[in-house]
Amino acid sequence: MDSVLIIGAGAAGSVVAKKCAMNRHVFKRIHLASRRLESCKAVQAAARTPIEVSELDADDVAMTSERIRSVKPDLVINMALPYQDLAIMDACLAAGAHYMDTANYEPRDVAKFEYRWQWAYQERFRAKGLMAVLGCGFDPGVTNVFCAYAQQKLYDEIHTIDIIDCNAGDHGKKFATNFNPEINLREVTQRGKYWREGKWIDIDALSLAVMIDYPEVGPVKSYLIYHEEEESLVKNIRGLKQIRFWMTFSDNYIKHLEVLSNVGMTRIDPVMYKGTPVIPMEFLKCLLPAPSSLAEGYTGKTSIGCIFTGVRGGKQQRHIIWNVCDHGKANREVGAQAVSYTTGVPPVVGAMMIFKGAWKGSGVFNVEELPPEPFLEQLGPQGLPWQVRELAPSEQRELFALKT
Repeated sequence: MDSVLIIGAGAAGSVVAKKCAMNRHVFKRIHLASRRLESCKAVQAAARTPIEVSELDADDVAMTSERIRSVKPDLVINMALPYQDLAIMDACLAAGAHYMDTANYEPRDVAKFEYRWQWAYQERFRAKGLMAVLGCGFDPGVTNVFCAYAQQKLYDEIHTIDIIDCNAGDHGKKFATNFNPEINLREVTQRGKYWREGKWIDIDALSLAVMIDYPEVGPVKSYLIYHEEEESLVKNIRGLKQIRFWMTFSDNYIKHLEVLSNVGMTRIDPVMYKGTPVIPMEFLKCLLPAPSSLAEGYTGKTSIGCIFTGVRGGKQQRHIIWNVCDHGKANREVGAQAVSYTTGVPPVVGAMMIFKGAWKGSGVFNVEELPPEPFLEQLGPQGLPWQVRELAPSEQRELFALKT
């Protein structure tokens, strides 16, 4: 296997295409398709080695199926919007290609993402002898791999997982989102949720915060939100008693978000304006800076990882596994900020795993169900070095003291 079709030429999709083009020993043929042909051509011009491009409406299953048949990729990497996941999975089944994405499906008209729609494809992919890998970005994705590694190498049982995500960068804008504004704002304005002792517990959006000490960044106020990898990890990590997801937001971001929410600009239902239905969130997206435009001049770092507690050989242990990514360094390499880079590099590594036979099987898989070590061996050389260490009793006191 050596041929890949990438669908989506946004900020993260462009990273996938450019990184594949830097690894021609693995990716012999690279085809990038998007509804905006001009975006594909811009990536094509910037790629270090030649790639093919075309225009594609990924909502159109027949068109996507035909494109897969004509390009003949071994793997389709879906970097389009989460709304399009099922259509692209249907096209892969129709045309006979393996599938990978970085974010799970959610309906356009409901801000609720969950895996059940994609897990329902299990038997269909298995019957076709095809593999579908879900959530192979950073979080979800690398964080799931960290959990699988911890389960295999560090613990007999993992009891708690805190996934921590800090963007300590500065893009210099009054207000902007680091990935698709519509998807980002839907994610953070929905109710928070975490899992404890077999139950999901809902809380008001951004109502719970704690100071977390991030590697190479320091203590930053972090908010509990719901994130999709929690749903699969509660199924696949043995002995788990609690999982939470924390993300940092600046006071400026929170202020803007509150105002936009209060005036109805984060609504996803249509409102009538001069006889025309307009969805406020989609209109707001058009007003905000494109994530791909933020890279130039972006300073600072992202610091993302997992904090674990559990038991090994009868002894209680605590560990942290993490990656730090520099915005400026990512821009110099591929013309992207670190959030796009950390999303775009992992599916390239995941594709390598499939092409080399390290990840194989028929059906639908979340990343933590696949071998973690081959992936982690390639993650650093591809630009995302990771580290692991045991935590001292004095570290992360506030996080461990917070009882939810």
